[in-house]
Amino acid sequence: MIEFSNVTKYYKSNVGLDNVSVRINKGDFVFLVGPSGSGKSTFVRLILKEIDADSGKIIVRGEDVTRMSSRRVPRLRRSIGIVFQDFRLLPKKTVYENVAFAMEIFHQPRKLIKRHVPQVLSMMGIADYAYKYPDELSAGEQQRVAIARAIVNRPRILIADEPTGNLDPDTAWEIMQLLNMINMKGTTILMVTHAKDIVDRMEKRVIAIENGRIVRDEFGLYGYRQALQGIEQTFNTVEADLSQTLRGRFRRGETR
Repeated sequence: MIEFSNVTKYYKSNVGLDNVSVRINKGDFVFLVGPSGSGKSTFVRLILKEIDADSGKIIVRGEDVTRMSSRRVPRLRRSIGIVFQDFRLLPKKTVYENVAFAMEIFHQPRKLIKRHVPQVLSMMGIADYAYKYPDELSAGEQQRVAIARAIVNRPRILIADEPTGNLDPDTAWEIMQLLNMINMKGTTILMVTHAKDIVDRMEKRVIAIENGRIVRDEFGLYGYRQALQGIEQTFNTVEADLSQTLRGRFRRGETR
């Protein structure tokens, strides 16, 4: 679905990505993590062909993005939905109009818009808010609208850039459940995040970037330290149980 082969991108003297190779398969749910300036934004912008790689190859849905002509870029982006931290809703349009607009810019038929928009609003649990404006909604409701807008064209890939960054923990978890549901329907999800608690709780694939390089790609927790702490805690528990068993056998005079 998404494949980077020896991709390098520099900004003057600063590294964006340094010889990165990775593959994200169809239907994957991947967290992209790392400190600020590590290369996460560069990774996403290269997928969307907002910038060009200095070297290497990027394949998205079977197409070589690095060689893609400018006239084919809109078609690429149509196959990718994007959700942002700050929602980016149009303030003078209703919920329905915000979601419909995502179809209108791709010149979708009006009949299709009238059918798809209510379906997606219902899926996101905001059908009753169709004729409200963004400033009448809570942050969580606005993010639901943003997700509806991102998936209304039925993209094969959904990129979520810190989608829970402006939400309280309970609302953030509700949004994650929605994203998980979308993933289970077959959409590949790449989520950029610093939310360690969510990453640990979801237990999905984690790609960690530092200084433009992929330093870890595995299922599980947000970072090394947390994984090591878990291993250490398990080891200590086993050690304590074993010691208690041996002490008990010694007191009973058991030698075998």
